[in-house]
Amino acid sequence: MQGRLGLIAGGGDLPLEIARHCVETGRPLFVVRLRGFAGAPMDDFPGETVGLGEVGRCIKVLKAAGCASVCLAGNVARPDFAALKPDLRGVAMLPRLILEARRGDDALLRAVLDEFRKEGFAIEGAHEARSDLLLSAGPLGRLAPDPSHQADIQRALEVARRIGDLDIGQGAIVCEGLVLAVEAQEGTDAMLRRVAEEVAPALRGEAGRRRGVLAKAPKPIQETRVDLPTLGPATVRGAARAGLAGIVGEAGRTLVLEREAVIRLADELGLFVVGVEAE
Repeated sequence: MQGRLGLIAGGGDLPLEIARHCVETGRPLFVVRLRGFAGAPMDDFPGETVGLGEVGRCIKVLKAAGCASVCLAGNVARPDFAALKPDLRGVAMLPRLILEARRGDDALLRAVLDEFRKEGFAIEGAHEARSDLLLSAGPLGRLAPDPSHQADIQRALEVARRIGDLDIGQGAIVCEGLVLAVEAQEGTDAMLRRVAEEVAPALRGEAGRRRGVLAKAPKPIQETRVDLPTLGPATVRGAARAGLAGIVGEAGRTLVLEREAVIRLADELGLFVVGVEAE
């Protein structure tokens, strides 16, 4: 059996999926709930609540719990460094974190992971803690893209990868060659909402005539053990409201939350969800 997993939980459903999987498979688990981010369901698992700047305390409780590896999962907004209340370890790290944050989110995450590696923890990605979350190649539901969608798929993936090169975001929406939106700090759900509410119907699809594609791709520079692109039921509902024909992600490099619900919703709403091989 794998050693005890230290799950550092932010917001959203991903930490809950991993925690439930540990319980179902009998893997020992200890959850560090990040104050202000981890959802209430995470209280049901053994662990402690730790502030975002309490790096020393986080390491201490993980070691006391006998964790062999750590997994960072869930949404964590970039902190206001001036408002943080760090412990001594956090204070020592702060100058480097501020410097790396200026280089982008991925650089910031790598700096955080380095601290855990220094303490002897192995780093597990969410896809390693639960491999069945990965999107496989091909359609996820009964619908598949037809040839008319291929140009938008390629264009959306190209744009998503380009913004990833700049450490901006992981997603892009393209409709008949026109880039309708790119993802930045607001996240995928907010991007989809923006398209649904602010883009003229003439430029996008609608329920009776779905057009356009949302593509998600990891940043080329990305630390793949943290922050892989993720889609779930909310992504499908958001794409449907935006009038899109489908969602595409890189196979083996995209996480799918609540897979059965994603398939059911995509089929009901008339969208394709498909994994494509990474270039």
